[in-house]
Amino acid sequence: MGMRTVMPTIERYGVAQRLLHWGVVLLVVVVFPLGAVIKFVKDDVKLSFYMLHESFGFIVLWIMLARLAVRLSNPPPPHPSTMSPFLEKVAGSVHVLLYVALIAQPILGFLMTNAYGFPLRLFDLVPIWSPIGKDEVLAGYLKLGHVALGWAILALIAGHIGGALYHHVIRRDETLYRII
Repeated sequence: MGMRTVMPTIERYGVAQRLLHWGVVLLVVVVFPLGAVIKFVKDDVKLSFYMLHESFGFIVLWIMLARLAVRLSNPPPPHPSTMSPFLEKVAGSVHVLLYVALIAQPILGFLMTNAYGFPLRLFDLVPIWSPIGKDEVLAGYLKLGHVALGWAILALIAGHIGGALYHHVIRRDETLYRII
């Protein structure tokens, strides 16, 4: 007989919360590398890279807004382990900062694109209304914020993954199972 893995009996995040979480993870795994390599891509495919990066980024915004709504209406399940007040504050801060950053980042990118004079066409099919006109100076500031926030998101994700691994590997508690 084959061995069967038994999932611990803990209270987990709801299905919607888990699907939205992993959906954002998947999109960020696509969006970040696309954005990072655009400047190295040949001109004949560069616009396709921008279109994909911007379109997937715009979807991240809407999924994050849905995540925020679900999170505010469904508090997280109780934590399965006891943590020091300091670690609780760190974990809570990382979560809040990830939410803020993953909502602000696509907004900055969207506004930057508009300020450079390129209104968004979602997957080159659906035109998205542009709230600002072309403004090269503003575009430069938005780009600076977009790039800096991208790296900050990467650092927050590393901290988030590090925390999950700390709970799973070192503390050997059931924290990770709440979101899987």
